[in-house]
Amino acid sequence: MLASNQTELELLRTDCKALVRKRARLSAGAAVIPVPGMDMLADVMVYSELLETISTRFGLSHAQLAKLDPTSRQYLMLVAGRIGSDLIGRLISRQLVRLVLRKMGSKLLGKTVIRFVPLAGQAVAAGLSYRMVTGLGDKHIDDCYRVALAHIAQPENTEGQP
Repeated sequence: MLASNQTELELLRTDCKALVRKRARLSAGAAVIPVPGMDMLADVMVYSELLETISTRFGLSHAQLAKLDPTSRQYLMLVAGRIGSDLIGRLISRQLVRLVLRKMGSKLLGKTVIRFVPLAGQAVAAGLSYRMVTGLGDKHIDDCYRVALAHIAQPENTEGQP
């Protein structure tokens, strides 16, 4: 369900940022484990669950938007497109998360390679994991916030006009 006022949105934003930090710590912990591929698997799992949870909390998940009337759904998707979000209102699948991870390719490659330097490399990889999860999570929160805020500010009678 979409938030009905800006105070609710601010609370959602704060709660989601705390959730992102918690998931980032999990991702950082997985980066320390010296098993090849473990960090990538953990990142895909963390990202897919995190992005869907954030979208759901803001009332912008694929399933929630599908239940809206066509005019509201069209308006929200238009706003999401204008802010450049590829994730709002989409079914967040592992393939979509892999695409996002591919966009962050050099950071992921650096994190994977640096992990194999004893101790210091694992610490750096954990820090990079934490930063990547918080960066992606915070961006998604900001995107969801802007779309939900535009919905609150939307005049009641849009008659199909965004």
